[in-house]
Amino acid sequence: MDLLRQHAEQQFAEELHELKKNETHPVPENWELSPQSVVLYLMGGKLADGFEVSPKYIGNRRLMEIAVATLVTDRALLLYGLPGTAKSWVSEHMAAAISGDSTLIVQGTAGTGEEAIRYGWNYARLLAEGPSEGALVQTPVMKAMQEGRIARIEELTRIGSDVQDTLITILSEKTLPVPELNKEIQAVRGFNLIATANNRDKGVNDLSSALKRRFNTVILPLPDTLDEEIDIVRRRVESFGQVMQLPAERPALEEIRRVVTIFRELRQGRSQDGKTKLKSPTGTLSTAEAISVVNNGLAMAGYFGDGALHADDLVSGILGAVVKDPVQDKVVWQEYMETVVKNRDGWKDIYRASKELL
Repeated sequence: MDLLRQHAEQQFAEELHELKKNETHPVPENWELSPQSVVLYLMGGKLADGFEVSPKYIGNRRLMEIAVATLVTDRALLLYGLPGTAKSWVSEHMAAAISGDSTLIVQGTAGTGEEAIRYGWNYARLLAEGPSEGALVQTPVMKAMQEGRIARIEELTRIGSDVQDTLITILSEKTLPVPELNKEIQAVRGFNLIATANNRDKGVNDLSSALKRRFNTVILPLPDTLDEEIDIVRRRVESFGQVMQLPAERPALEEIRRVVTIFRELRQGRSQDGKTKLKSPTGTLSTAEAISVVNNGLAMAGYFGDGALHADDLVSGILGAVVKDPVQDKVVWQEYMETVVKNRDGWKDIYRASKELL
């Protein structure tokens, strides 16, 4: 059975195996790899036997070294940044490389309660036999504590502040009290927690000072350069195309360049040459959004086009990413079309395709 999306430890099992086989550095207790090998897995590179490890994160290596080093200590790791800066992607791959298991995850939402982080109860058994070991329902965090693995909490700031603070005892004392059973769960060496958060979503709940002190925060920035962002989009899109088996040609690099250029210009509020000031839309035009636009374009080209990626296939996805507010963002996009795209050499096809849709 072909899975739609494999976990990182399944998709990159060969790389993780080769890294383990070539390990030459000390490996912390209950870790699969040494910190140096975890960073190599994230950043990519060649092993001593010539095996090529693909990069999972394209950016500042020092940030990955700081993040991995944090997880060897008694402090948890908070990956912080704008939406689409690969926080979840990095979190998943770190857990896969360190614990061999990236699935111990709590997805933070406004409705996430204490029982999703601490523990829950099988209410049928609870009513039948009262509080007991058998009626206790383990959470991913509890399981990670017992097995000495990495737990992940996605979108920590989406969770209510009172629920967030249930982590304080877990992170400071490395203990999870279960007063109903008059016992506690003590964390096994190797346990730690990676949380992700961003400050751009509506409904964000700031972390309390007490909880912030339990984390080492690593801010993941947007890609520094145009070429760096293009490379990220290209790699992720090619991977997506293989998994989805789209009947389209590999995306032309020039089309990816145009999508990334549009996003960067609107994000930064100025044209690439710095000559034209632009209004920015209400949405966050992240690298992740650019990947989605190109993937959507490939689907359009494969099923409703000639198999090659053209402006017609991309523009609908670009509009969907840019025009979140039908009034304000539509004006931003139309001004961008008239002041930048219309007069740019080789971009007339984007201008025409946009005019047809608006």
